[in-house]
Formats: sequence, C-alpha cells, structure tokens
Amino acid sequence: MSNESVTVQLKQKKDFQFEINFGNNLPTILGDEPPPIGEGKGPSPAQFLAAAVGNCLSDSLFFAIKKYNGNPEPIECGVTATIGRNEQGRLRITHMHAAIQLGAAAEDLSHLERVLTQFEAFCTVTQSVGQGIPIDISITDANGKKLK
Repeated sequence: MSNESVTVQLKQKKDFQFEINFGNNLPTILGDEPPPIGEGKGPSPAQFLAAAVGNCLSDSLFFAIKKYNGNPEPIECGVTATIGRNEQGRLRITHMHAAIQLGAAAEDLSHLERVLTQFEAFCTVTQSVGQGIPIDISITDANGKKLK
C-alpha cells in the first residue's frame, strides 16, 4: 500500500471567490458560490465534488475497458448532486447520481459484463466520497442500451 498525497492551494480573491492552484503548471480555476451567497463566477464546491466523482468514474471505466482492448470513446458523464438540509437544517449533499454513456455499442466491447461489476471498486474518489454520500450510477452504451 502506497501513501500519496495531493495538494491544492486556494487564495481568496474577493468574498467567496477563491483562485484554486493545482500546481505542476496546470491552469488555475476560480471557484465561487452561486448567488445569493456568491456571484457564481466559477464552479461551486458542490460542482467540483460532482466533477471529481464523474471524472474518477469515467477514468476507471475507461481503464477497465481498455484493459481488454476495447475502445469506449468518447465517454460522456453527467453527475447530479442533490443538495438538501440535514437534521440541524444545514445544507449538505444528500445524494449523487452519475449517468455515464459509452461511445461504443456494448456488443463491440469484450468482457463488458465483468468490467461493469468491477470498475467502481478501483475509483479512488468515488469510493471515498461514497462512504458519506450515497452515489448511484447508470451506464448506457452508444445505442442507448441500459447496461447498469
């Protein structure tokens, strides 16, 4: 088991707007809260979390299919994060749903059934977030056939 770490730096620009620096010469991104709290000039923390879950799931599924020499490109993924209030009346992400569409037909991808039963277990972000937030995943192929 290896221990790695990831660090990002945030610098407040104005009110709820933070410049997020990922290092390694990657572009910075402005994060902001939506109105009425912020000005909505950048993605919100909930959007960043949804993007991280969707990106990780898509990466993991892509890797698993490519392992069997399949080509699922282009993969598309939409993630909905439901925001509600907890027992104390505080806003929380209460549920997430990821909808993944493969760019290939299921019959053109070998070992797909096996891939679909295993890929989630290798998704670092989704498995971590899923310990506190329920995450449902649906997958369709390029023809709209529901696979999961």
